[in-house]
Amino acid sequence: MRKRHQWLAVPVGAGLAAGLLTGCGSDDADAAGKGDPLVMGMTDKIVSTDPASGYDPASWMIFNNVFQSLMSFPRGGTVPEPEAAERCGFQDAESKTYKCVLKDGLKFSNGHELTSKDVAHSFNRTLKINDKAGPAVMLSIIKSIETPDEKTVVFRLKNSDATFPMKIASGAGSIVDHREYAADKLRTDNKAVGSGVYKLDKYSKDQAVLTLNTGYKGPAKARNSGMTMKFFNDQGALKTAVQDGAVDLAYRGLAMKDIADLEAATTTDKRGVEVVEGTSAEIQHLVFNMKDPVVGKPGVRKAIAYLIDRSALVRDVYKRTAKPLYSVVPAGITGHNTAFFDTYGDRPQKEKAAAALRSAGYESGKVPLTLWATPVRYGPATVAAFEEIAQQLNASGLFDAKVKSVPFEEYEKGMEAGRYGIYAKGWVPDYPDPDNFTAPFFGKDSVLSNNYESDRISKQLLPSTAAEDNRTATAASFVEVQNIVAQELPVIPLWQGKQYAVARNNVSGLEWSLDASTVFRFWEISKGGQG
Repeated sequence: MRKRHQWLAVPVGAGLAAGLLTGCGSDDADAAGKGDPLVMGMTDKIVSTDPASGYDPASWMIFNNVFQSLMSFPRGGTVPEPEAAERCGFQDAESKTYKCVLKDGLKFSNGHELTSKDVAHSFNRTLKINDKAGPAVMLSIIKSIETPDEKTVVFRLKNSDATFPMKIASGAGSIVDHREYAADKLRTDNKAVGSGVYKLDKYSKDQAVLTLNTGYKGPAKARNSGMTMKFFNDQGALKTAVQDGAVDLAYRGLAMKDIADLEAATTTDKRGVEVVEGTSAEIQHLVFNMKDPVVGKPGVRKAIAYLIDRSALVRDVYKRTAKPLYSVVPAGITGHNTAFFDTYGDRPQKEKAAAALRSAGYESGKVPLTLWATPVRYGPATVAAFEEIAQQLNASGLFDAKVKSVPFEEYEKGMEAGRYGIYAKGWVPDYPDPDNFTAPFFGKDSVLSNNYESDRISKQLLPSTAAEDNRTATAASFVEVQNIVAQELPVIPLWQGKQYAVARNNVSGLEWSLDASTVFRFWEISKGGQG
């Protein structure tokens, strides 16, 4: 039987700050670890095993499975619930004081007790280290942390932030042992000590081996006895490994064509594997440096917006494993609209593009452009996608566009130095709220490094939405943000991804790891009839 699951996440609920949230489910691991261990293949590389540094999907897989956070997203849900905490909640109407009380008997995998001191240490060190590759930017709202006793943590926030429970439910909220992690420097021995469902036994450039943490106290119940993450350098080798049974599942790294081919294959050609599809809010933008001498001109950016054919892009490059995105807030997230579709259409419009270029002073000739990309970090098809976009621009006869690709470390430095006029930026959300698709890009300390400023967005709309406890009530403000971006064009949204995993047909539970929370829950996966 051909199995292809599609799962929708529960919508973001209202009233995050109403009282204290209380944990539910089992407080121990009494049902854990009875299933067989699994092997997962991927081409993503782990940037760091230290939560103060890694801010990438592969690293966060380690964090979400090895460390606990005060709150966590339940499977299929987008409203955080207590994890290491017994209860959490705002203590004031302004959403500026947030209090958590820890569960009894929490311990790290090394046997050390987990107390409020460890919680405060974890957040403070991330902020103090402020690693450029880390999640400190997510926690900059914290003004101070108080620990009145061993079980109580009180966060004082600089400004109102109703999304704070979501932020600390992400990998940025990972709790580390203060005895193991220095307050002012990163851990560099590739080890990890947490209190989560698993412990990291081994880590090398080839694999990470996770086994059960038998001392875990929380709501998760493991359906396997461990997970080995194997890192592949070649997409074809990863496909072969899952088809041959060398790995039980493949996630993040298969070529789009391979996924599409496997979906369309007959049962015999599938060779015992199935494609599992889930929801995703992963996105990719075309970013403009607003100080660039060419694309810094609004008319040039508008001309490009009139010529991009997203439908052809997702059809020809992504093989329909993504869908066109016409706004900076993706579908399924509160406030999503189609501002770019409404303003620039969904098919190339050469006449309007030419008129936009004339307004920028380009009366004749082709406008030279270089589109910069990096081959792995934002998905294996990024360079091919940018080559398709360059071809679309050149087909109009208005541009002479070419693509250059460099390794991510060089790419990141060039982006930060302002050397690129047009470049790619992919985004896997930290939490499923429109704030996470707008504030990091258009607020203070933007991750885009593109010299874009909008006082209306950064000083009025984003602060007002952050203070709103009822997240559905923020929709109108986020619609305005999207409309402003469509008019001023600091970015052009390209596509919204779908999450896929390819697994042997005796693997189950993947649907609970492929939801809008972006938490890949190893503990939900089982094989051989377990689960």
